[in-house]
Amino acid sequence: MNGTSTPLVQAFHGFGTEVCVRLWPRPGREQEAAGALQRAVALLRRAERRLSRFDPRSDLSRINRRAGEPVRVGRLTRAVVAEALAAAHATGGLFDPTVLRAVQAAGYDRDFALLAKGGAVTADAPDVPRARFRAVEIDWQAGTVRVPVGAGLDLGGIAKGWLADAVVRRLRRYGAALADLGGDIAVAGRPPGEEAWQIEVADPWDGPRPLVVLHLRPGTAGVATSGVLRRRWSTPDGPRHHIIDPRTGRPACTDLVQVTVAAPRAAAAEAAATAALLLGRDKAATVLALSGCLAGVLVDVHGTVTSVGFSNRERWATWHPTEA
Repeated sequence: MNGTSTPLVQAFHGFGTEVCVRLWPRPGREQEAAGALQRAVALLRRAERRLSRFDPRSDLSRINRRAGEPVRVGRLTRAVVAEALAAAHATGGLFDPTVLRAVQAAGYDRDFALLAKGGAVTADAPDVPRARFRAVEIDWQAGTVRVPVGAGLDLGGIAKGWLADAVVRRLRRYGAALADLGGDIAVAGRPPGEEAWQIEVADPWDGPRPLVVLHLRPGTAGVATSGVLRRRWSTPDGPRHHIIDPRTGRPACTDLVQVTVAAPRAAAAEAAATAALLLGRDKAATVLALSGCLAGVLVDVHGTVTSVGFSNRERWATWHPTEA
């Protein structure tokens, strides 16, 4: 995304990925904008400490360790859990934040940086969540979250989407803003010198050029990508990936390798991308086309790229395949 002014930038490694926040201050508000950007980064750092499933001191770890009990946690944690539950209901459980035990059973039981160092890991029999998200309870007055016995929360991508939305919502009063948390992207305002935000969608096979470029109209919008080729590891029974199908408790078996969704919010895009990936190419196209404000780019196992919904969303999103 190109602009005519120089943005304020904060970039760091967090949430197991690369995080970058950019803010193009309005004239005369540079000092205020710099302070706001620092506060946004502090929010992200605080969220990472509270939502990590690999830190035993985090809110999320305490919730999962004490399944069956109400656990007092911060408002931020409750808000992200509420977002995840709303997404689960909206997708009929295709996006399910209670698949943690199934993720661990598939072998993703440590930070991915350690998992990616090589060597086969042991995969156990799958855990089928059976819509346990319906039994998760949030008590806003008491400040607690309770998950049912046998379940565990894995907030992963939905947390990054929620945080990207939260960051640009806080920054937009100071100028145009973009928050990118490992591909969960939220934008707000008009990019300097441009008619639209230009968001590159990576080639799932790591090609040298982006697969397509999404053009998001000025305002507030989000983009998220879900795929099965990035976070993979080996087990004695073959390769595994981190996208769990709640209907089977196993890593998803689908004819799609990547789905990118544009929506008014990054959190909504994240949930829709996961649901579409699980449904496969034929059903995903129908679901996204009928999803009101969603548009998507589907990539199947043969490398075929399909756009869905953009023809009806010209007012705020278009897509442009890049040249070979």
